[in-house]
Amino acid sequence: MSAKPRDGFAGQVALVTGGAGGIGGAVAGALAGLGARVVAADARRPDTLPPAADVDWLALDVASRDSVRDVFAETLRRHGRLDVLVNAAGVVSFGAAADLDEAEWDRVQSINLKGSFLCCQAAIAAMRRAGYGRIVNLGSIVGKNGGNARPWLHPDEQRVAGNIAYGVSKAGVHAMTAFLAKELASAGITVNAVAPGPIATRMTTAFPEPLRAAIPVGRMGAMDDVVNAVLFLAGREAGFITGEVLDVNGGMWCD
Repeated sequence: MSAKPRDGFAGQVALVTGGAGGIGGAVAGALAGLGARVVAADARRPDTLPPAADVDWLALDVASRDSVRDVFAETLRRHGRLDVLVNAAGVVSFGAAADLDEAEWDRVQSINLKGSFLCCQAAIAAMRRAGYGRIVNLGSIVGKNGGNARPWLHPDEQRVAGNIAYGVSKAGVHAMTAFLAKELASAGITVNAVAPGPIATRMTTAFPEPLRAAIPVGRMGAMDDVVNAVLFLAGREAGFITGEVLDVNGGMWCD
């Protein structure tokens, strides 16, 4: 079987939440580079857009049903269709359960879980009409493993370095992915998630050597590791895969 050129997104329209930077920005740029017309939707405007890429930016508050509705309506007005949705908008949060403020809990669930659901919900009608769709949600290893051990921290520091709100929000994204996959499969819509482990970004540059040493493959994950997983699940070739949470963690967690 001959290899296919990586132009499988030509003519497709993709909406990427959290598309102003980080994983979302990298995914938006990659999809555009592979021929998709991309809407990068985020609460903030990106510093730069990929050069010569077909990427629009729309302001989006994923926790607001009205904002989500408006962004999806504008995407359809501009492009007439929606083939791919990547839910990459999210926030991180640290704090042990005993000390976590209720407002912080609500903030994290509202953006990470409710926001992903509202965007999935908003995509359904257009994808059903087309009889085709790819939805890829961003989960996390922390939504599976109860949080990453940090043996290099003093016990007092470990107590306040938990991320229960973030982990629960991502576990909810994993469960939502399975429910939507079953509900939408007969409409030609697949719903999957990618669960990254430690990825080398500006947020993780200060992480110490013991973290790298705890990863069986011996290195931090790269942005491309996550982007390539998202592109695979968003492609036509992944049409028989739905309801999966694909681990991208270098072997830190296997299930």
